[in-house]
Amino acid sequence: MAKFFGTNGIRGVFSEDFTLEFVHDMTLALGTYFEKGPILIGYDGRESSPVICKIIASTLNSIGIDCNVAGIVPTPCLEFAVKTLGYSGGIMITASHNPPQYNGIKPAASDGVEISRDDELIIEDIYSKKTWITNPEKWGVTGEETRAIETYLDGIMSQIDSKLIESKPFKVVLDLGNGAQIVSAPNFCETIKCETILVNETIDGMFPGRGSEPTPQNLSILSKTVVENKANFGIAFDGDGDRSIFCDELGNILTGDKSALILIQHILNKNPNSLVVTCLNSGSNTELLAKKYNSKVIRTKVGSVEVSRKMVSTNALIGFEENGGFMFGKHNQVRDGCMSLALMFDFLASTDNSLSDEISKLPFSFTTKDKLKCSPDDVHKVILSLKEEFPNSDVSDGIKITIDSKNWVMIRPSGTEPIIRIYAESESQENLEALLFKFLQKVKLIISR
Repeated sequence: MAKFFGTNGIRGVFSEDFTLEFVHDMTLALGTYFEKGPILIGYDGRESSPVICKIIASTLNSIGIDCNVAGIVPTPCLEFAVKTLGYSGGIMITASHNPPQYNGIKPAASDGVEISRDDELIIEDIYSKKTWITNPEKWGVTGEETRAIETYLDGIMSQIDSKLIESKPFKVVLDLGNGAQIVSAPNFCETIKCETILVNETIDGMFPGRGSEPTPQNLSILSKTVVENKANFGIAFDGDGDRSIFCDELGNILTGDKSALILIQHILNKNPNSLVVTCLNSGSNTELLAKKYNSKVIRTKVGSVEVSRKMVSTNALIGFEENGGFMFGKHNQVRDGCMSLALMFDFLASTDNSLSDEISKLPFSFTTKDKLKCSPDDVHKVILSLKEEFPNSDVSDGIKITIDSKNWVMIRPSGTEPIIRIYAESESQENLEALLFKFLQKVKLIISR
């Protein structure tokens, strides 16, 4: 088990468990793993990001590795630039959707995809044994990378029918969440000649607008703005811009599962006989939709690393997580908020129907999730107790208790925070609420013992 790498990279509270000394030593391990440069460094708008960037760059230079700094960019922008511009690897400084006091490191391999779980363990082994590069023949140098955003947007544009999109008078609301997509998503909308209304459009590492994670509970301004401006749809990004939550023209906030089904249908309609990769905690309608297009679904443990690396090894076309992380293999096998935005435009340009009309045609699906504060010891106790009560459950990632194909609950520890997450799906909203309540009470009871 990895000690420092969680579900997505390494994260911690800056100056507490994520100190500059830790960043220095972990960068020595990362540099030793990469072996050579150049390495591309980018960061989100958190207040601690610039100083962490300086530590990472100077540490890489100290062991003979060149690096370039892209500045504030979305995570998928950095990853695409690594792949396209010929870097040996990339280091994104971000804590994604975590609160402002957190920061973190997310390494990307030379193929522009997050490093694998096995490579995470290799890096941790170098770190713990201090077997990093010493006494290099020469010092590395740090430069500036100015092409990242333009390269990223050019890559997205190459995957869509921009002329068709431009021919439609689209209006969209972007809730940028004070995050990194501010530097790219509005530019993309301008390129396709879309009328754009911006919400939370200034970069601010304290995320004052609605927090760094877009959730149904904090997107009321997005919903209201879409309705008031009669926009075709809205979209909200997380802090580092790799996840996106959509809002239809009626102001309804869509779950990540629902928006994924819309995009999957659009892509598979053009590319039948394809592979879709998703996690154990996403809805069951994925298989139903894939079958319609003679396509197959592969399930993985929770985490974008798991999905991305499975996409690479199987050459899958599509990947997604229920949290709004959508991956289009023809662009890059990583979560990408702006690529998801582009695909939604591409889809709506191909139909005369509204987004809500298209959602209404999807197979019925009722999903939800919740979370509880939980120590690591209590997490272990919860999983063990539920395993005893439900011995036939899937325990490959936390525990997934399947009642039938349309009714299940999954409980697993967060890889980034001291909480336990509970996911559920049912055939009706009433049953879903009852199912979630039942297992929330079970978990609380187990923790209290």
